[in-house]
Amino acid sequence: MERQELETFLTLAEELHFGRTAERLLLSQARVSQTVKKLERKIGAPLFERTSRKVEMSPLGRQLYDDLAPLHLRMEAALARAKDVARGVEGELTVAFLGAGAGTLTTAILSTFRERCPGCDVRMRETQFGDPLGALRSGDADALFTCLPVEEPDLTVGPVVINEPRMLAVPLGHRLAGRRNVSLEELAGETFFGVVNGAPAYWWDFHIPPRTPSGLPIRRGQSVAGFQELMTLVATGQGVSPVVASVEKYYSRPDITFVPLTDVPSADVALIWRTAAAGTPRLEAFVRAVRDTVAANGGPAAF
Repeated sequence: MERQELETFLTLAEELHFGRTAERLLLSQARVSQTVKKLERKIGAPLFERTSRKVEMSPLGRQLYDDLAPLHLRMEAALARAKDVARGVEGELTVAFLGAGAGTLTTAILSTFRERCPGCDVRMRETQFGDPLGALRSGDADALFTCLPVEEPDLTVGPVVINEPRMLAVPLGHRLAGRRNVSLEELAGETFFGVVNGAPAYWWDFHIPPRTPSGLPIRRGQSVAGFQELMTLVATGQGVSPVVASVEKYYSRPDITFVPLTDVPSADVALIWRTAAAGTPRLEAFVRAVRDTVAANGGPAAF
C-alpha cells in the first residue's frame, strides 16, 4: 500500500465524507475518489459503501481500519521521535493551563513529550479565567490548555483533549440543590457572575450565559477573576454559576453542590498557541505529543 493510499483510506474512514477528507489532505475530491477506487481494486473488494447521501465502511473496510490505524499511529510517532532527536529539541517550554488543563491526559502527554525530547524541560503554570489568554499573548507561555471557544486571529486552536459536560454550582440549601438535573431556562430568576480583566465577551457568554434559551435575561452580579473566588461567592449565597464538570472534582468544597445542566452544549478543552510561533521545534514537538496521546487514548477524554 502506498503512503497516499494509506492516509486517504484512514482519513476517509474517520470522516466518512469525501469533501472533508479532501480538505484534510489538501486534495481534490476526485483525487480522493480515484485513490480509494485504486486501493479497492488492489484489495479486490469494496472498502466503503457509498450512496448519494452518505458514506459508510464495509465490514472489510472496518477490519482493515482496525488493523492499520494502530500501526499508522506508531509509524507516525516513530517518525516524530526521529525528527525531534535530529532537531535536538532542547531548552524550556512553558505550558499554561486553565482549571484542570488536559485533565486525565496531562500526565500521559507530558510523559510522551519528555520521552521524545529529554533535553527540553516543561514548566507548567496556571492561568485564571479573568485573563485566560494573557499568558500566551505576553509570551509567558508557549502553549495553553483552555476551554473553547477561542476565536482570535492571532491564536491557533489545536487538538481537543477533553469534552466536558456542564454543571450548575449552587450553595447547600438552594432551591435546586437536591435536583437530579436543571435546565438553563429555569434560571432566569437567578444571579450569575461577571468577569474582570481580559476574557473575551463571547468566551464568557458561552460559559456564563447572559440569557436563557428563550431569551430571558439572567442577572449578572459581582465580577470574579478566578475559580476559588467564584466558589466562595457561590458558597456564601451570592449567586449560582454554570461550570464544567471538572470543577466538581478539582475545586469542590463541602458547602457547594453541583447539578447537571441539561440544555447547554458541552465544553471542549483544547491546546492553543500563538499563530506566529508555529513552526518552532519545541512547540511542534509538543503539539505532536498532544495529538499522538489523544489518538492513542481513543480521542478526547470524556469527563
